[in-house]
Amino acid sequence: MSEVDLSVSRDTQAAPVINVITPLERETIRRVIWRIMPLLMAGYFTNYIDRVNVGIAGLTMNKDIGLSSTAFGFGFGLFFIGYFLFEIPSNLIMARIGARRWIARILFSWGIVSALTAFVWNDWSFFGIRFLLGTAEAGFYPGMLLFITWWFPSYYRSRMVAVFQSAMPISLILGQPLSAWLLSLDGSFGLHGWQLLFLIEALPALIMGVVFWKLVTDHPRDAAWLRPEQREWLQGRLDSETAQREAVRRYSLFDALSNPRIWLLAMVYFGYTSANNVINLFLPQIVRSLGVSIQATGFVAALPFVFGLAAMLYWSGRSDRSGSRTMYAVTAAVMMAIGLAAGSFTGTNHPVLMMAALTVGIVGIQSFAATFWPLPTAILSGVAAAGGLAMINSVGNLGGFVAPTVYGMIKDATGGSDQLALLVVAAMPVVSAVVLLVLGHDRRLERIPRT
Repeated sequence: MSEVDLSVSRDTQAAPVINVITPLERETIRRVIWRIMPLLMAGYFTNYIDRVNVGIAGLTMNKDIGLSSTAFGFGFGLFFIGYFLFEIPSNLIMARIGARRWIARILFSWGIVSALTAFVWNDWSFFGIRFLLGTAEAGFYPGMLLFITWWFPSYYRSRMVAVFQSAMPISLILGQPLSAWLLSLDGSFGLHGWQLLFLIEALPALIMGVVFWKLVTDHPRDAAWLRPEQREWLQGRLDSETAQREAVRRYSLFDALSNPRIWLLAMVYFGYTSANNVINLFLPQIVRSLGVSIQATGFVAALPFVFGLAAMLYWSGRSDRSGSRTMYAVTAAVMMAIGLAAGSFTGTNHPVLMMAALTVGIVGIQSFAATFWPLPTAILSGVAAAGGLAMINSVGNLGGFVAPTVYGMIKDATGGSDQLALLVVAAMPVVSAVVLLVLGHDRRLERIPRT
């Protein structure tokens, strides 16, 4: 039985398009999913563990090397300065030489730098290593988004971004308890627990660098593991979508980097990364302030991400099938704001209500990216996509520098309380929601008859 999609855009006026999924399409997409997505998920799983394990490490590392909340938040955020400076060049290099070689290089270099984090000794060494880690990782996330556009038609894109993004909550669900356990091994091999954490959790990145080099194929036309008719259909479908969006408007690299719409999307992403990175960095400390032991902190901090994972997969499927990208992204942004604001007003005197409120916020955070990224990928193609996606991600990720720094400063100024700091961060996704509503989305850029 063929699937039929009769959905019509509510974001802009467009003629209805009947989409019939043929057996060839279904079989090809299924084979691509099983070949491509496990690799992308494993890479992002590794990426996110190495990016945010500092949140757990900080439970003991901060005291050992003398970091205040302000210095900790500032150092965490310096990652995104290195990321910002090298993101666009990295993605342009990948567009030129391919994902196989370039992503393997990124994985291997960040694995080395992540391991070196075990040897920081004061605030300045912590600042330096976080900047270098951002430099090493620059280009991985937008490179993976670009890679998804090389392999998946727009009808599948939100779901594939969600499957890719699911590695993030999975890494937090599994990584938080693992990191907390490694932290408890203090004194083993003459090292602090946080040092063992960084050394051991850097190893998967080195392994994945080799795996990407061996197994990744850059484009469908090069995929020997697809049958000839599958290669022809998939490459033809992707090429026809590119022609469709370029018929509406074709962006050059300069256009992508200077267009106000793209910069507004970067502003939207800034609000998301602000909330996301504050939660990733300070959630273990918030949980600890509720009276939870260090050993149990990892499990309690991981629980909201179970709900976030389920919500993200559901939300992305609804977005793809309806094509109404804007409203799904806006709703996720509003949930971020409500959850963080509710957590601020609840406070640590009501731990169950506090965790329930933060869970709502985390559901919004996890659901947002998968419904946001199909918006710019529907506009941009070719080298403009490489540069534009990297620009949105790099500028937007400055929220990962600003928000944790501001959060730490407010926390220090209020005697260690998280309440006012959470409320300030909750305002940022509200701005994202408003800007998205103003921008809207033109579904002519995505919905074309199947071939």
